[in-house]
Amino acid sequence: MPISFLRRAIPLGATVAVSALLLSSCAAPSSESDGGELVWSIEGANLSAGHMDPQVSQLDVSGMVQRAVLDSLVFQENDGSFTAWLAKDWSVSDDSTEYTFILRDDVTFSDGEPFDAEAVKANFDRIVDPETESAQAASMMGADFYEGTEVVDEHTVKVSFTQPYAPFLQAASTPQLGFYSPAVLAESADQLKAGGPDVTVGTGPFVLTEYTPDQELVYTRNDDYAWGPHGEDAPKVETLRVEIQPEASVRTGVVQSGEADLASNIPPNLAGDLGDGITVDSIEYPGLPYSLYLNEKYGVFADEKVRQAFALGIDVDAAVEEIFFGQFPRAWSVLGSTTPGYDASLEDARPFDPDAANALLDEAGWTERDSDGIRMKDGQRLSARWIAWTPVPDDRAALANAIQSDLKTIGFEVVRETLEPGAYNEQYGPKTFDLTDWGFSGVDPDFLRAHLHTEGFQNASQVSDPEIDALLEQAVASNDQDQRDDIYTQLQEWNADYTAIVPLYSPSAITAVGERVDGLAYDLYGRPLFYDVSVG
Repeated sequence: MPISFLRRAIPLGATVAVSALLLSSCAAPSSESDGGELVWSIEGANLSAGHMDPQVSQLDVSGMVQRAVLDSLVFQENDGSFTAWLAKDWSVSDDSTEYTFILRDDVTFSDGEPFDAEAVKANFDRIVDPETESAQAASMMGADFYEGTEVVDEHTVKVSFTQPYAPFLQAASTPQLGFYSPAVLAESADQLKAGGPDVTVGTGPFVLTEYTPDQELVYTRNDDYAWGPHGEDAPKVETLRVEIQPEASVRTGVVQSGEADLASNIPPNLAGDLGDGITVDSIEYPGLPYSLYLNEKYGVFADEKVRQAFALGIDVDAAVEEIFFGQFPRAWSVLGSTTPGYDASLEDARPFDPDAANALLDEAGWTERDSDGIRMKDGQRLSARWIAWTPVPDDRAALANAIQSDLKTIGFEVVRETLEPGAYNEQYGPKTFDLTDWGFSGVDPDFLRAHLHTEGFQNASQVSDPEIDALLEQAVASNDQDQRDDIYTQLQEWNADYTAIVPLYSPSAITAVGERVDGLAYDLYGRPLFYDVSVG
């Protein structure tokens, strides 16, 4: 079985082709260069719960599938640089408060509407409109920093911010800031969360023609497409059929049987035994590693010593190595190792140390034990409630069990509740939980502002520190990369001591690709791109 490991990854014990630059599948060449159907199996369990709109949804899967429809102003290359896409040129003011884009004049939406400066303004203004209830995309637009988008002329648009906003080009390369038809925004914007044909309308290489919630999405080739990020014309395949199959065993099974041509989100325990003719591509996500967020405003985690003991009491190395088969590196920082600004000095700085954890809990006054061996203080058990979002992959469930077991040995009880999205949000909104978990993909470390700033929309730890707020605000406003790197180093080192977030591992996007597929490529997040794909 040929396996291609892209970025940092550890072999599965088979022939390995390592590439850090060329993000493309090494599947066998196709015998048919044009037409046909490509079947893509994805997890996709929450798309039907109002997550079909990347301008609103925070789920990676939303942007992953809707990239087929939504193009961006610029494209970010593997080396982090930007190239033209819907914008053929751009300029940035010296203080990074104004971004002026010269747009292509030959682009149309699949409903016939022209792509022009008015379309850019309509989309960007929609994202920041409070009634849209966007979180991630609005933050990527600068949130309160966004001053407005000005139509300079038909194909020139200027985006302005009230202060320097260095991450905007990176944000403008993502599907979260991709473009819907102005006609859709005017007539059907309230339907975009649910999505569907005649609603999910963009300028992309495919058109969404069928959608059966929780079952499949069918994208049909946009024959008029001629403006891909590297000059691509209409895709070679006629149909991209996306099958929603939450069970990982089903996704691997359909690739092995040939019912699907590729499958995403393959867990490490299944990636190593897919058989001949299957290529496995593994790309480590940039961003915030899969982590635990300790809510300091709700329960026992108000005490810094308890937070520190919690982190020191988990044997992360052993659990990650065993559960993820050496495929996902243990994380030491709130920035993943492939993220610009990563502080490698934190590696091995705070290893598993149950003796130190016990000493900290003693110092915090949790010195008594009940009949179950759980520590007590003033008649209260040392217990934390962990809420998790459904569905939970088996490997993460196993990791949670290992964490609970490790902590129990130091007298720390963790009660885990797996909740459906509605029930989860009922607790997440008012922050009535002790801890929760997720990973967050992103290239620019400004995503830490969403997680650590007092006003951050993903500040599950409820950190509220004027000094941290000031650092985050300085970083987003600076156009000096050395200064930004220094600030993010300070933030990583602060969290390592303060323990608002406990990083566990850096996940990879693992994709299984059948031998019919040729020309598959990936973006920086490991999401498949289908511009040059053919099937044979």
